[in-house]
Amino acid sequence: MFDELVKKLQNNRYITLETTPTANPTFDNVLEKLQKTEVYKLVDGFSTTDNPLAKLKYNSILAGIKLQQSFNKPVLATMTMRDRNKIALQSDLLGANDFDIRCVLALTGDPASISDQPNTKGVFVGNSLLLLDIIKCFNAGINFAGREFAIKPKRVFPFAVTNAFAKQRRTLRNKIYKKLDHGAIGIISQPVFDLANAKELLSIFEETKAEVKTLEFDSQLIFGLFPITKFKTAQFLASHVPGIFVPKEWIDKLYDASKVSPEEEHKVGMELSIKVYRDIMSLHPKVHIMTANRFDVAKELLES
Repeated sequence: MFDELVKKLQNNRYITLETTPTANPTFDNVLEKLQKTEVYKLVDGFSTTDNPLAKLKYNSILAGIKLQQSFNKPVLATMTMRDRNKIALQSDLLGANDFDIRCVLALTGDPASISDQPNTKGVFVGNSLLLLDIIKCFNAGINFAGREFAIKPKRVFPFAVTNAFAKQRRTLRNKIYKKLDHGAIGIISQPVFDLANAKELLSIFEETKAEVKTLEFDSQLIFGLFPITKFKTAQFLASHVPGIFVPKEWIDKLYDASKVSPEEEHKVGMELSIKVYRDIMSLHPKVHIMTANRFDVAKELLES
């Protein structure tokens, strides 16, 4: 399962879909939505988010187990540094390994100060590079303290993330270099909404990758895609989310459509989203789709 996913990532068309566990004591509500839309038939794998925006949600690893067992497709389980120290990180990796959760998306995590849980404090014993280093140790058969495991863990495949846009090209290069140098086999970008932005980001990635001497795999850039179907979403992303570039054309067209009707707004947003999806699949067919569990939108995009 995982070797096939990595092979697709390195050589072929690769599509994964983000799922977001909810603040409920079950993940079945998300599984039911996936079953109903049948969008799972159109993707190579999934990801599960880990308390995004420091808001309490169902556990990402347990969600990943249920996803893999339900659809027999690999899952990238997100793990953030915000909520775990070195002991907890390694303990979770060991448990996940036993249930064959072997793709891990390493994130530093959003600040605890924005949490919905009062007086929450972040752990942050390191950033995502530390988790990538821990995974490297596991793949060598040792824990982070250098002690050998009596039973060697199954190989873990580490993924990381990057901004999609920066005013200084050097900023993106430095961050991508560090994550590749620490073993990431795939780096998922924040959403891209413009082909020129995608080309620039891919150029930066390929130039940076050529400088890394420690690559074990042919690491790849994975473009994040977030279909926008509402003007207010486009405006929020453009104004409040660093590392994302939303073209003015999108904002203007969605604004005009919003004055007509919600149906027209959705239609225009999907037309724009489908165009950038097709452009990116022609440029570099490796994408990670994020829809905040709007799997009907993901299906509409993928079937276009």
